[in-house]
Amino acid sequence: MTNRGWRRDDNTSGALHHGLISRRDLLYGGGAALFATASVAGCNLLSTDPATERNRQGGESAGKKGKEAPMLAALVKKGELPPVDERLPDEPLVVQPNDRTGVYGGEWRSGMMGPSDAAWLGRTVGYETLMRWDPAFEKVIPNVAREITVEDDGRAFVVTLRKGMKWSDGHPFTADDLVFAYNEVLLNADLFPVPPSMYLVDNKPGRIEKVDETTVRFVFPLPNSLFVQMHATPYADDILGFPKHYMQQFHKKFNPEADQLAKEADQPSWVENFLLKADQWTNKDLPRLHAWLPRTVFGEGNRYIYERNPYYWKVDPEGSQLPYIDRLVIRYVADPQTMVLAASSGEFDMQDRTINTLQSKPVLARGRERGNYDFFEEVPSDSNALVIALNLTHQDPVKRQIFNNRDFRVGLSYAINRQELIDAIYQKQGEPAQVAPRDTSPYYDEEMKTQYTEYNVDLANQHLDRAGFTERDGDGFRLGPDGKKIFFAVEVPTAFRAEWSDAMQLVREHWRKVGIDIQVKTEDRALFDERTASGQHDAAVWQAEGGGWIEPLLRTDWYFPSANESCNYAYQWMMWYQTGGKEGERPPAPVRRQMELYNQVRQTIDEAERDALLRELLKIAKEFFYHIGTVSMLESYGIVKNNFHNVPKSVPQSFLYPTPGPTNPEQYFISD
Repeated sequence: MTNRGWRRDDNTSGALHHGLISRRDLLYGGGAALFATASVAGCNLLSTDPATERNRQGGESAGKKGKEAPMLAALVKKGELPPVDERLPDEPLVVQPNDRTGVYGGEWRSGMMGPSDAAWLGRTVGYETLMRWDPAFEKVIPNVAREITVEDDGRAFVVTLRKGMKWSDGHPFTADDLVFAYNEVLLNADLFPVPPSMYLVDNKPGRIEKVDETTVRFVFPLPNSLFVQMHATPYADDILGFPKHYMQQFHKKFNPEADQLAKEADQPSWVENFLLKADQWTNKDLPRLHAWLPRTVFGEGNRYIYERNPYYWKVDPEGSQLPYIDRLVIRYVADPQTMVLAASSGEFDMQDRTINTLQSKPVLARGRERGNYDFFEEVPSDSNALVIALNLTHQDPVKRQIFNNRDFRVGLSYAINRQELIDAIYQKQGEPAQVAPRDTSPYYDEEMKTQYTEYNVDLANQHLDRAGFTERDGDGFRLGPDGKKIFFAVEVPTAFRAEWSDAMQLVREHWRKVGIDIQVKTEDRALFDERTASGQHDAAVWQAEGGGWIEPLLRTDWYFPSANESCNYAYQWMMWYQTGGKEGERPPAPVRRQMELYNQVRQTIDEAERDALLRELLKIAKEFFYHIGTVSMLESYGIVKNNFHNVPKSVPQSFLYPTPGPTNPEQYFISD
């Protein structure tokens, strides 16, 4: 998988997508309605000149709205750009504004914490997949694909593209691009050691057929029931990330001199060079399908500049080419507190990532009048705000034995005073909870959510004794099977969730009361990702995604070791599943049963049968009790300037719905 702006779940380092492991990763670090065929109706940044500020705000510089932005119309007039009708596809995608039709012009200012925070780019710029979620996160709708038609009871899918659509360099975007990306990249073992799971059925990849210049057919040996839905998620962006006319020069099959090009680029081989050239956040020359294109990238100053794509293929209801906003100015800010202060001073136009913490909200609330902004709410899909994941496939056999004892995990769960966490850390918000589907999901299970969340020291001690750890040292700490004090480190990433370290200090005191001692080990996010993505840790904390709406059907990594965040608690079992048993370790029978069930889910077209299979999978997850949840995920927020329009007042917050991408940032606009 390439570096496309999503983390292990939402980050560029240590990325492990849903069933995807690529060479780059190794090098660098529900319902029937959703399944149905979908169709569509048809500057000088440092200048103090007042004109620069007017341009940033839109206003008079936007001029009278026509079929294209004034800055592009000027290039057409000079003969430097074809007319807009020649740049748009025959059937451009019509985007309905969230509030009203906008005007052209202005700059969208925001902030990010450097390359490790590239998820902000993926969520604001990079969400362009074959299909997409509607803004309400209720159904899959067309996007790059004009439609996807299901054939042969879910064994075949005909993808129809938009005739006349172009890459950002003006080159035609055709079926050849998908065939190249699929056959020569995603199924190339040098580039993708394991193909993306959405293209695998029974661990066998489907094939792609070119029907005509704008049509391809994916054919699978068995039904692939989640194919359409998965192509609305960030997991699906790789199929559109390898424009053939540009990338084939770096591919050895198409260019015998590819290794020489790699040598000239100081890369070990064509493989590394190919992946480097496919990195959309560092290679400005890479053609793409996004609304804005990079003018500066990582390593080129302290601001990342993106300007409108002249060949963008979407229009508003009046036929005016999108996006409305001319450029994105994304400021590199190394410190989260500095970012919060910048936001409270009105220096950002629309932002949620990094600043939307519990601790920051009072600061931002006080700055609303001065900064001329207000809040919008984000409704979480994540099920748990802080999950403690013991490494069940630890390399140390003693720790593995301890962690795999279910009574040990249950005892630690009873020992946590969750109400104290809620009162002291989470500002009296949230409720005690384990990892489980949320009440917004059809798979909600109250018992799964609440089991073992009672604060009960007696029950905690009973389960820890039942686990066999009755012997204690002179300080009252329990001894493990090797006769030594049970002690392990819980790794906490810094600069992501500021409250996690403080919460774990409280948990440490809770656990000491029942004879278990830990080290709360804070570390840089990049190191955290590296260690957890390869199973080197004792235990780690993260938030549990995949809880709301249809997500438990599409994102299973917290319910069994399938992908992504599974590396926090069972890296070796996850690898076994992802590689069809070629790597990793064979998991216990209940885990293997879950893996069998999910493979059946992915092959079952009937909605009722599919749901029954998933509920059985979730029942096993409840019984196995992989990890320890603490508090339900809280509602979040973002800020938006009062002159920045078409941002919904309430937005789903999720990885599969890469907030704010499905709200169509291309139709945001700036106007007083």
